[in-house]
Formats: sequence, structure tokens, C-alpha cells
Amino acid sequence: MSRSPSLPFDLSGIRLQPGRGLARQLYQALRERILDGRLGGGARLPASRELATRLGISRNTVTRALDQLYAEGYVAGRVGDGTYVAELPRSRPTPSPTVTPAALDPALQRLQAHHLPLPPSGAPRAFRIGVPAFDLFPFETWARLQARFWRKPAAERLGYGDPAGDPRLRELIAAYLRNSRGLACEAHQVLITCGSQQAISLCARLLVQPGERVAVENPGYRAAGHAFAVAGAQLCGVAVDGEGLDVTALQRLENCRLAYVTPAHQYPTGVTLSLPRRLALLEWAKRVNGWIVEDDYDGEYRYSGTPLAPLAALDEQQRVIYVGTFGKLAFPALRLGYLLLPPALAERFARRQALEMRHSEVGAQAVMAEFIAAGHFQRHVRRMRQAARSRRDALLAAWPKAIRGCSPLPAVEAGLHLSIRVESLARERELIGAARAAGIEMNPLSDYWLPGSEPAEDARAGLVLGFAAVPEAQIVEALQRLRQAWKL
Repeated sequence: MSRSPSLPFDLSGIRLQPGRGLARQLYQALRERILDGRLGGGARLPASRELATRLGISRNTVTRALDQLYAEGYVAGRVGDGTYVAELPRSRPTPSPTVTPAALDPALQRLQAHHLPLPPSGAPRAFRIGVPAFDLFPFETWARLQARFWRKPAAERLGYGDPAGDPRLRELIAAYLRNSRGLACEAHQVLITCGSQQAISLCARLLVQPGERVAVENPGYRAAGHAFAVAGAQLCGVAVDGEGLDVTALQRLENCRLAYVTPAHQYPTGVTLSLPRRLALLEWAKRVNGWIVEDDYDGEYRYSGTPLAPLAALDEQQRVIYVGTFGKLAFPALRLGYLLLPPALAERFARRQALEMRHSEVGAQAVMAEFIAAGHFQRHVRRMRQAARSRRDALLAAWPKAIRGCSPLPAVEAGLHLSIRVESLARERELIGAARAAGIEMNPLSDYWLPGSEPAEDARAGLVLGFAAVPEAQIVEALQRLRQAWKL
């Protein structure tokens, strides 16, 4: 990293407002200056004590802001030599292509038959994937709010509603995304859906013409791939490594204008898309006049620092469609999710929603709106994050230290599941079979690859385990049974 000339650090324009999260304001101000080049790569930041003095805030506040910049890759430390701005890829300014509504409507097409295995039903067991700690959900509070709504609902709530969803809930979701996820958005960009899967399917039906290429992570969330395939897309698997999606490989794809990604916690490997690749991915979408569908399915679960800013928070070209869900924070049966859409797409998506299902069920929307407005949701998010961290720790502490043919457990800093590599498909099948015979759920990593894709079969082998579905005592008990089943 080359060092920029030693110049006074310019704090002009940084105005922090007390009572509105000083650390996040400082983080956003510094991030903005790094991204637009005012703080160039290699520039040295003042020491935290000096920065705190000059801004009139506490050193702890500065430290929290710098920690978030470290976590997202904007700055790097040199031992004994301070903090420096990271070298980031810079794109040449080019005019943004015009989004034309005519290009968004796919023609009517025949549905193709695609077999999609359904997730397991029934009470959760260790180590079910995709299930949060819904045993901790405040059902009494939810029931009280629900009873209050249905006791005497307003007449206007009982007819056909806005296809985009309950206006109050959309306002509250937009406020939550602004305050907690760093997204610049308004309520008119939010569309309520029946969970994230319906949101992804809606993207597929509106943005994909039959025969068009769609890039998906490989390995990846197969249900999303199925949704695009049913819409007639030709799926193109793009490899995932330790930094997430290989954007260089994506850039080599011809005639591809849509990519589906899980940047915060890649499904199923668990890696996080690095900052240089996030910026490169946004530049790709701008260059090809394309779209990025960002599935932030468990982005609230971050165990060191605050949750990473979504890809959509960096999107200045309005090319990212953000998929959110309440299923990973409440319980999957709620079937309540949402899309945050670029303004050019909002009305068209609402019209398609009206055509297919009028609107999502009004009761759940109204109750969720009250749940958020009364402060229950924010408290529940904090509780769920703490519970998931505790259950993760229980799994990491009790996991067998040496399992033949298995890699060690990875570091788990986000999400609700982890992935472990296994030496061969034969060993993967042996481990999965013995675990299931003992009543323990885990998924084979090999199931998440597109058929016929690279790499070789044995390189696809592994175990995928969820760790949030059951309390710590059940995790420890399940691991004792697993030791017996695996003869450890």
C-alpha cells in the first residue's frame, strides 16, 4: 500500500448530531469520504484520541466507528504505525444507462417443471438449517397485539388494500432499514411479500426473459436458482471462495445482466463478500445495465461489531434489489418478507403483485407494524442475536476436535449456520447417514452445487449445520449422540 503525502486531516463538513448514534454518523461520514476519493488509499487517519478531541466526542465512539470500517475493509492497521485507508478499486465515471420500463416486462412464458425439495417440517431439531431461535419469540405479546387488531378492525382495513403492502408497515420497515442497516430509502420503495422466496420469485418473473442468463453463486441457495429457472433463465454458476462471489468470473460471462447474491453471509459457505468485490459487483451491474438481487436473509446476525452495511447501501446507480425477511427474526411460518426496490421498479412490481395475489394478508402486516412501533421488534432482534451467539458458542465448544476426513470448524462471525469441508463424497454420505440415523439433522454441502458444474465431485463434499434452532442444552446432548453415531 503506497502512502499518501502527509497532509492535515480535513474534518470540515463532518457534523455529528447528538442523540442520533454518533459512532454510526462518524462511520458513515468517513466511509463516504473514502468512497468518493476525498480520503485516498494509503491516507493515514489521526489517532483515535486525537480524532475524538477534534470532534468533541468520546474516544469509545471513535473506536466503534473505526472498528466498523476495519470490519468492512475500508481501513487497515499497521502495527505501531496507525490506521490507513485501504486501496480500493476506482471506476471511471461513465453515464448511467437509462432504465426503460419496456425492458422490464418479460413476455408470458410457460412454466417448466423443476423439482425443489421442501425444507423439513415439524419441531426443530439440532442442527436444522434456516431456523432461528423462535422458541424465544414473545408469543404472548404478539397474541395480545393480534387480538387487539381483530377485536374491532377498522372498516377500511377489511377491503382490498395496497398491493405494495400496509402503508404503516412499509414506513416502519423503511425507517428500520435507514437506522439499522444504513440504507437510504423511502416507504414507496418497500413492497411486502409472503416471505423472501416469493420476493425472489417476483424478481425472476419481472426481470428475466426466457433464455436469458442469470448468475447465481455456486454453491448457493438452490431455491433461488429454481425460481429463476422456472422463469426461463439459463443459470450460470459463479464460483465462491474465501472473499465470496468471484466477480472476475462473473465479468467474463457474456449476455448476463442479472446476478443473485448473498453478500453478508453467503449461503451455504458462510463467507462474507469482501469490500473490493462489492464495489466491483456494483460496477459490473452499471456496465452491463443489469440488476443485482441481494438476499440479506440473516444479515442482522453479526457477532463482532454491528451488522455489515448491505450491498444496497453502496448502490448509487439504483441497480440493487434488496430482499429482506422477518422469518429469520420471528419464525418461518409467519411468511412475511419485503423487497426494497429502486424507484424505477417500485410501481411495476406492485402492479405484478396485484395481478398475482392482490396483496399480502392484512392481519400479519398490521400486527407486525404495531410490534415494531411499540419497540418490541428492536428488543427482540437484540435478544435473538444474543441467543444465536450463545448457541454458536455451545456448538463450537462441544464439537469433536478431530473427525476423520473433516476440516476443523471455521470461525463463525455471522449468520445462523456454518459449513465444514469433508475430504470426499463417500465420507460425506457416511457422516450424514449416521447423523440422520441418530435423529440429528445436517445437510450435505454437495447438494448446493449446480448439476454438472465445477469443481470435481469430491471437492464439493461437506457438512452444513444450523446452530440457532434449539437451546444450548439440546446442542450439547445432540453432540453427545453424534459422537456415538460417528464412533468418536
